[in-house]
Amino acid sequence: MTADTGPTPQTSLAEAPIVIVTGMSGAGRSTTANVLEDLGWLVVDNLPPQLLSHLAELRDETRANDPDSRPQQVAVVVDVRSRGWFALLEGAIADARERGERPSLVFLDATDEALVRRFESVRRPHPLQGDGRLLDGIQRERQQLLDLRSSADVVIDSSGLNVHQLSAKLSSLFAGEGRVQLRIAVMSFGFKYGLPLDADVVFDMRFLPNPYWVPELRALTGRDGPVSEFVMKQAGADEFLQRAGDLLDTMIAGYVREGRRYVTVAVGCTGGKHRSVAIAEALSERLGGRGRVDTFVVHRDLGRE
Repeated sequence: MTADTGPTPQTSLAEAPIVIVTGMSGAGRSTTANVLEDLGWLVVDNLPPQLLSHLAELRDETRANDPDSRPQQVAVVVDVRSRGWFALLEGAIADARERGERPSLVFLDATDEALVRRFESVRRPHPLQGDGRLLDGIQRERQQLLDLRSSADVVIDSSGLNVHQLSAKLSSLFAGEGRVQLRIAVMSFGFKYGLPLDADVVFDMRFLPNPYWVPELRALTGRDGPVSEFVMKQAGADEFLQRAGDLLDTMIAGYVREGRRYVTVAVGCTGGKHRSVAIAEALSERLGGRGRVDTFVVHRDLGRE
């Protein structure tokens, strides 16, 4: 896949006030919208072009009402589904530039062969096909989009790529420097309450001695210093953290390559109060500090006993 740049944007895609996503049907517009939503963008699908100015006004009004909040990037998906309104897109972009705002235009493209294959796989007609052939609709759309393609800031060719590869490329374009690519929830839990349904990885801490059987520790939790110290000094605890961290490093790199956005690492013990809590806290701290990876801790069953 290529990502060719057209006219140089005044800002990076990650910082653009508004990104307009358009392009050929079947080339990956929906995937682009999903990636942007996962990155925290506000995405408006199939917006009539003449409403672009109103959307910009609403965005500015929201920021003015809460100036301390982190600005939310806005993306608009506009395509031939809007029929006659789509012809107004170039004029709407020109109007935005006259107002001093530089929307970034991202164009998704693919070869005719790739588009035919995708439409046939989902058994859906092309929006411009009418009574003609599938290829007729594709060529009609391509002709309508020639001028927009030539004026795009970024042209992304998705020919021959699967959705995961396309998502990874889009993430690299839109995430920006320092933007989180993967969020990891490290969750402690008690096996007696059942496995977490959303767990991607499960570790069992019942190989460590249980602080529950130490009278002065029974009422405390793994978040308390005495319990944490007791758990961490047990044989195998430090080795587990080292090996689990190394394993997760390998998995994290793969998750990022495959375009995963959220991963849950579950750490269990009998009741979810002592061992799993202490190890989850330590594991989250060990995983933290990696570039573009954010970790946070959830104690599912703490306080449940």
